Amino acid sequence: MKCVIIEDEIPAQNILKNFIAKIPSLELVATFKAAIEANTYLNTQSVDVVFLDINLPDMSGLDFIKTIKNPPAIIMTTAYSEYAVTSFELDTIVDYLVKPFSFDRFLKAVNKAKDRLEVAQVTTEVNEETIFLNVDKTLHKIVISKILYIESQRNYITVVTDTQRLSYIDALKNWNTKLPENDFIQVHKSFIINSKFIDKISGNTLYVSANKIPIGRTYKQELLIKLGV
Repeated sequence: MKCVIIEDEIPAQNILKNFIAKIPSLELVATFKAAIEANTYLNTQSVDVVFLDINLPDMSGLDFIKTIKNPPAIIMTTAYSEYAVTSFELDTIVDYLVKPFSFDRFLKAVNKAKDRLEVAQVTTEVNEETIFLNVDKTLHKIVISKILYIESQRNYITVVTDTQRLSYIDALKNWNTKLPENDFIQVHKSFIINSKFIDKISGNTLYVSANKIPIGRTYKQELLIKLGV
């Protein structure tokens, strides 16, 4: 599980890093001292678990959760037990750790997050929206949420996932009505990308699972707005 720490106190950060390093199923991908620093990252990167302090310099952890488009599993870490009731009113919060907490208590919280994610994954797989593409007289099943990007080249469309690359005669405009607006964004006259797989944006180029995609000048502002930048 990819995890992030949002904690302004260095000693508390170090304790979390030490505990995370002891659990093979956890991978620490980023650490932030303030909520605003983490906002763009969490709205553009895929993260499974966030260890979140309540008292942060710029806004409270509870207010910060409301700014995340698709919140991951949240484990609150704080010295103040009085926020526990309020925290559990938010469905995305799986546990509440009161400092100082032991490794055993930390592991229990991580296991709760793991159970929550496993249930969510099963539910997603059951309800996954799919589409069939007729390519070379063969029907190929595509899971829409796993599409990385769609590219238009003259009269052809190429649909790219992490395991498939299918090309057939079609127009890019026909895909705008087939795709969920929350996840898919047209970034160029020839490209529609899945925002869940954006690794980074550099100038007028974005990287979708290591694939370089150009950003058209007329599309960039809408892209940044949708990403909350």
